[in-house]
Order: sequence, then structure tokens, then C-alpha cells
Amino acid sequence: MKRNRLTRFLRWGILAVITVFVTIESYLHVVNGGGSNPSIHALCPFGGLESLYKLMAEGSFVGKIFSGTFILFVITFVIAIIFKRSFCGLLCPFGAIQEFFAGLGRKVFKRKFIIPLSVDRPLRYLKYIVLLVTVAYAWKTAGLWMAPYDPWSAYGHLSEGLASVWEESSIGLILLIVTLVGSLLYDRFFCKYLCPAGAFYGIVGRISPFRVVRDESKCINCRLCSRECPVNIDVQQLKEVKSPECIDCQICVLACPKEGALMLKEGKIALTAPIVILTVVLLFFGSILLTKELGIFQVIPAQPESGETITYEEVKGYMSIKEAADFTKTELKEFYIKFEIPASVPEGTKMKEIGSSVPGYDFDEIKAKNSDQS
Repeated sequence: MKRNRLTRFLRWGILAVITVFVTIESYLHVVNGGGSNPSIHALCPFGGLESLYKLMAEGSFVGKIFSGTFILFVITFVIAIIFKRSFCGLLCPFGAIQEFFAGLGRKVFKRKFIIPLSVDRPLRYLKYIVLLVTVAYAWKTAGLWMAPYDPWSAYGHLSEGLASVWEESSIGLILLIVTLVGSLLYDRFFCKYLCPAGAFYGIVGRISPFRVVRDESKCINCRLCSRECPVNIDVQQLKEVKSPECIDCQICVLACPKEGALMLKEGKIALTAPIVILTVVLLFFGSILLTKELGIFQVIPAQPESGETITYEEVKGYMSIKEAADFTKTELKEFYIKFEIPASVPEGTKMKEIGSSVPGYDFDEIKAKNSDQS
């Protein structure tokens, strides 16, 4: 149906805009050193869950996580309660990238590959193990320990160059390549088997009152819904889709040629695919705009005010050497010594860029050493 095609374009347009936005922000974060643009970690709702224990215990967030990240987590948590894993299916940029590669794979190979159930079913539990390990160690270390192993983090730092990403996040880069190649063959490869956020939203979504319901009196058993499902749920064999694997993407509903045969329902309440998509989008972006208006949505570090003193730990990569010295109330010559900066490096150089002119210079490592000594 023409309306279904338009809704598909709407869904893809939303995912494309979000993906482009996050990609640009991540690129600018790398280029500018993080002063005016958020990192890919700050824009990922899962960082809110990773920071939850420290927030409750100490009232602060782990590094690279801000109030806005936690707000994104709360928003997506609420959305999962209402509409299951709809963040995964309608808003997640990493999911969108996987769908793009899956579409490319179908054009290249002229078919859709499916992993045998005997292999697929046990592999689906991997993401729950990843969720448990990721959250446990994040709470134990009070940091984003998973970053070097995170393919999404590797994607966000690609603009630094493959050599740099390999040096700092070789496993993350390998997993990114595995995810993209895997997605050429199998829809939503990372989502199905490795994504800890998807596992979390799947657990929360079990209490969602809404689910895709098949009207057997209208169904013509064409199996288009099952063939189109990106997470391989056999929708045509079910009266209600209760699986935590469902990402509520509405693709099965939009693939159905019989109006009303598949709909998202709760009791007598039935929602069409356009209504579901627009409701989730409005909840997500409306909540962000509201919290921005209230002044509590922050995804970049607050800029130090003139005369304010910061610690060595709070020195940021986007600051110049002179700015960092002034903000830490350290004599410029002494700052050069403390941060092991050769005198030949101009004082206007950004802290993050020292390594490009001084081989082997590791700003984060030296900053950590100064923080421990202070």
C-alpha cells in the first residue's frame, strides 16, 4: 500500500537523520577536542545505566557521562516500558547502520541469510551476558571500562584514523568490522547477539502492555511479516508477538498487505504504524527539548568561568596549554614540566593535539598520573 511505503520512508528518514547527526557530532568532538560537541559516549543512553551506581552512591557521573546522558537513559527506559524495544527499532543509529548494511547485503547476494535455530537461539543469550558483565564492571570501576571493546565507540572515533583507533580500541574495531560484515549477511547482527542495551530494553519491555497482534480472520498467510522481520521472529505463526527480541520497528506491520491484519494493540486500543513511530519520536525528542528548557540536559562539560580553579583531573583535551595552566592556577613553565610537554610545543596547542607533534605523548595517561599525585 502507498501509505505503508510512505511510513517506511518516514521511519528510515528518522533513523537516517539521527545517524547523520550523531556521526557529525562525534566527528566534531574528535576534531575540536570535546569542548563544544558531545562524545559518542555522552549521546548513548546506555551510559546512563553504566553510571547509575556512581550517581546513587556519590551523586556524580562516571567520566564522559553527563546529566543529558542519564536523561536519555530515563527517556528510553520509559519508552521501553510502553513500547518495548522501540528505541532499538526506531531511534538507534547503530541499529540503522546495521539495517543499511543488511539492505546492501540483500542487493549484493540477492537473498536473506538466516542462521540455523540450533545456533541462533543460544547465541541470543550472549547479549545478556554482555549486559551483566558490562554493568557489573562499570559499577565496580566507576568508569567506562568497556570503551576499548565497544564497536560503537570505535565507530565514533574513526575520524582519528584507523591506526589510532586500532591502537586505543583494537577489539572494538574488530567487533565493528565483524558487526558490519555480519550485518551484510544477517539483519541486525549486533542487536541480536551482542548489544547490552538491547538486552536491557528487552527485559524492561516484558512489562509493556502493547504488542503486535495478528488478526487471524484477516491474515492471508503470505508470510511477508515473518520474512521481513529483522530479528527473525516468525510473526505469521503467532497470535501475539511477546518475544523480548521484538524491536517494535513496525516493519512486519508495514509489510502486511492486508489492512488491520497486524497492529500494535493493548486490549481494545489499536495503534497504526505511523502513530507508533510518531508517538515514540515525540516522546523521545519532546522529553529532550523539555529538559533542555529546564536547563538540566547537558552532554558536554561545563566551561570553566573566568577566575575559576580546576584540578589537573579536570583538564580537557580541547583546552590549550595556556588555558589549562591558567585554569589550574599553575605557572606556565611548571605546567609544561608537570605535563611533560617539550618547550618547543607552542602554548596555544590544544592538550589533545600535543601527541601529533610529540611522538608517544599520551595526554590521558599523564593527566591521570598528575591527578593521582595531586
